[in-house]
Amino acid sequence: MTDAHLFAIGVVLAWLAGIRVYLTVFGVGLAGFFGWLDLPQALQVTASPWVLGVSGLLAAGEFFADKIPGVDSGWDLLHTLLRVPAGAFLAAATLSPDGQLGAGALAAGAGVALTSHVLKSGSRALLNTSPEPISNWTASITEDAATIGGLALVFAHPWIALGLVVLISITVALLLWWVWRMLFRRTPKPGPI
Repeated sequence: MTDAHLFAIGVVLAWLAGIRVYLTVFGVGLAGFFGWLDLPQALQVTASPWVLGVSGLLAAGEFFADKIPGVDSGWDLLHTLLRVPAGAFLAAATLSPDGQLGAGALAAGAGVALTSHVLKSGSRALLNTSPEPISNWTASITEDAATIGGLALVFAHPWIALGLVVLISITVALLLWWVWRMLFRRTPKPGPI
């Protein structure tokens, strides 16, 4: 693969880590373990049986925790400390031919993971204001499916995956901005009679 393809893959993996970090690590490790992908040296650690076991268990735990309104917001808050460094690692490890993680790639991966995490957390915070759980479950299952689909797509067609990530990020950001303005729009004060 060319450096440009690896760049696209690294960005998408960082973005996915901001959404579902354990599922992303598990998916990358599983692909490396079964030989579906030739992982770069720094990413080969994800194919370790220990990493696969732990990330698989945590992905299952996240699957259930993310379906409960309120618990999902607490989970997201707690995992802000984990998703960003994991995204930084995934991006830098993808771009590292010799196993050395570059500072620029780490910073870029951290920024991408933080962006997707903020968009996810912001949208879930707005969804948690609704009294019914269906919208929360739908969002959570959509995030699960998007992560699995994103992993499959990024390794087969990295540029399409990167384009979709950019499009989805811009769309969600604009939608959140619009909803935020609608919810917190100042009503004009009545003038003197």
